[in-house]
Amino acid sequence: MNDAVRIHPAVDAGFAPARPDFAGGTLSCRCASDTVTVDIGGQVAHNHVCGCTKCWKPDGSLFSQIAVVGRDKVTVTANGDKLEVVDSGATIQRHACQVCGVHMYGRIENREHAFYGLDFVHTELSREPGWAPPEFAAFVSSIIESGARPENMGAVRTRLNELGLPPYDVLSPPLMDAMATHTARKSGVLKD
Repeated sequence: MNDAVRIHPAVDAGFAPARPDFAGGTLSCRCASDTVTVDIGGQVAHNHVCGCTKCWKPDGSLFSQIAVVGRDKVTVTANGDKLEVVDSGATIQRHACQVCGVHMYGRIENREHAFYGLDFVHTELSREPGWAPPEFAAFVSSIIESGARPENMGAVRTRLNELGLPPYDVLSPPLMDAMATHTARKSGVLKD
């Protein structure tokens, strides 16, 4: 086992399975006072570690950990005035705490996007156990763009596989299928 490669603090030591009756929890930014809190009113889906350069990563992590939940399940409950969109031109509008920099949720505003209606959240910002665990690693090669050494990528992919997180350089096959299906329906190539 190659536990010298650190992926993310929430997965490096393994992770618990989802609790079948889990109904959500509260995410908190890392500020010592006037903490931004966001309630998530349900279980997440497609939890994964992500190597892209846009997602928030804890200090020293190669990957972020991100999942999706219906946007109707996401409610800012405290100190929302501290939130700002990191990059208004990005597909995912990442709402981050202006003080500590933690991304609290990401939202797609483009109604034509395949993932419209889903918000992106970081379950490791919650103290409640029971969230769906990560299932795969996305945009693995992108960690090089964040400063990871290219010659270490074999060890990174080995470690991801050891953790049960199959590495992809895009999204997982089911998510790529969902995006392609959306595009095919929109263009009329695929009819229901």
